[in-house]
Amino acid sequence: MASKLLPRPLIYVVLLRLLICSWLFASLIQAEQHQRKTYIIYMGDRIKHNLPAKSLHTEMLSRVLHGVPSHKISEHLLHTYENFHGCVAKLTEEEASTIAGMNGVVSVFPNEKNYLATTRSWDFMDFPLNVKRSNTESDIIVGVIDSGIWPESESFRDDGYGPPPAKWKGRCQSSHNFTCNNKIIGAQYFRADGNFSDGDIASPRDTDGHGTHCASTAAGEVVEMASLLCLGQGTARGGVPSARIAVYKSCWSDGCHGADIMAAFDAAISDGVDLISVSLSVRRAQEYFTNPIAIGAFHAMKNGIFTSVAAGNSGPGLETLDNFAPWLISVGASTMDRQFTTKVQLGNGMVFEGTSLNTFDLQNKAFPLIYGGDAPDRSSSSEISRFCRQGTLNSTLVKGKIVLCDSIFGSVEPFLDGAAGVIMQDLQPHDVAHKFPLPASYIHVDDAARVLSYTRNLTSTPYETILKSVQVKDTSAPFVASFSSRGPSPVSPGILKPDLVAPGVNILAAWSPVAPITGSALDRRSVSYNMIYGTSMACPHVSAIAAYVKSFHLDWSEAAIRSALMTTASPMSRASNEDGELAYGSGHLNPLKAVHPGLVYDAKVGDYLKFLCSQGLNASVIRVLDYEFSHCQESNTNWDLNYPSIALPTSL
Repeated sequence: MASKLLPRPLIYVVLLRLLICSWLFASLIQAEQHQRKTYIIYMGDRIKHNLPAKSLHTEMLSRVLHGVPSHKISEHLLHTYENFHGCVAKLTEEEASTIAGMNGVVSVFPNEKNYLATTRSWDFMDFPLNVKRSNTESDIIVGVIDSGIWPESESFRDDGYGPPPAKWKGRCQSSHNFTCNNKIIGAQYFRADGNFSDGDIASPRDTDGHGTHCASTAAGEVVEMASLLCLGQGTARGGVPSARIAVYKSCWSDGCHGADIMAAFDAAISDGVDLISVSLSVRRAQEYFTNPIAIGAFHAMKNGIFTSVAAGNSGPGLETLDNFAPWLISVGASTMDRQFTTKVQLGNGMVFEGTSLNTFDLQNKAFPLIYGGDAPDRSSSSEISRFCRQGTLNSTLVKGKIVLCDSIFGSVEPFLDGAAGVIMQDLQPHDVAHKFPLPASYIHVDDAARVLSYTRNLTSTPYETILKSVQVKDTSAPFVASFSSRGPSPVSPGILKPDLVAPGVNILAAWSPVAPITGSALDRRSVSYNMIYGTSMACPHVSAIAAYVKSFHLDWSEAAIRSALMTTASPMSRASNEDGELAYGSGHLNPLKAVHPGLVYDAKVGDYLKFLCSQGLNASVIRVLDYEFSHCQESNTNWDLNYPSIALPTSL
């Protein structure tokens, strides 16, 4: 059967529509290619002869920003660094590629988001309050790159402090009723793109809590009777309580942008800090000179400044490290001998021991118990609602009741539906106690099966209560936390990383009273001290002991201090840490021994440059990193670096 031809006018309409669609598609592709994003342009060592960096960067941009009027070029230059050669600019992908090919440019990479990675921990490491201290401890300046600080905290009072050390060159960026004192001697904030989200404060003030927690862990004053709603009560203190603190806020509600992290390093170097504590994780494992933390730490090292960095919270898998450059110390997280348990008691008297940080006291009041799988919303099913995900529970059925969930991970969804509490099956390791905005506990899967049987086989309404958490002793500590990132280094497997571990589980320290206790914005409770976990918490422990060592050895290099911490670390058992040195590096931080290490593995800038040669970095690029560098030698290997540990990659 012959097909009919379309009438000529209809053919024209079809062709016209096809042409319009093709034009729109091409326009969208072109628009996407030409959409400007924020990039970091890194060009190595600081400019010679004090040439005006901003003018040089503006001139460079004028060569690639085609179609942009000359008087508008400077608007695309967002920031210029001082202690290393680089800037932040708005570029298209094509423009970024063009600049990356220019002579003298080491790397061009997007300004991506990165993320934020006690009463017991110091005593656990046999580092008591009355330990011998140097008179120069109050002259040590600890720089903290994080989410800011809450200056009114008791941990940062300056009673008895004299003026800042003479070497201090920084400033206090006062705003929004923020003031420094003789404890917090400097504070600045950085936001290259100038875009602040709702809830962000254009100030060094911390509204997240993370920065306050880390700063007080490292150098907080002695505060008695500190606790999280009576949990973990004791004396809170930093490792170097008389040291000074300089704050560099580079983290906001949407994360920590690379450009701001590098600006924070830049400022800290100019200000004259002795060491820098960075409890941040990069978005993904990156080459050294596309990683803002590695770049900042490299230039800190060139200026004799020690940098301590969180290893990352992506464990327990291997090769999950976030920070692994050899010129910084990479810190994993370990447990300590304080653990918290939360008991669940059924109406029939049966009691099950679970794990959580339950700050609520129900005073033994029992609530009706319901299984999430028995309370699906109309749009859901039992197979879905048993996990208690948001929008799957019938709020009428769960309101005022304790909900049993099959959730693998803790969640706050039952809280949104008005539940009185939540019980979850514990399929995760027992090394971390989580907090929730309502009474909650993880119980073992076998115990959860008994609770479910109780709810199903009882003819009357089943009841249950959740007791407030209690502190118990964990005799198996220390061991590496399950979340702590493991080695080997994805870039240089011949350098053993992480370098060592320190307490990072259930650490109590100062907190911002406007920050949620549990991370849920719906949790309106306010506290001055909070208990959290992560390699972020382990990092400032190492920063503090680096400061402690520095106070006794003012002339030691950053490499010598790192060596002292690593060579005196306490050995750890492979029996309880199956990944061995790839999990704990040299071992567990040992504060008192670090002051007298004996043998010291020192390294200078040239040693790191030779190491970069061994990694295949072009000599011309290395000369941009350091103008005094001459050439690479074929004999250079990563094992030539005078590092306190070594790794030998093998293939099976």
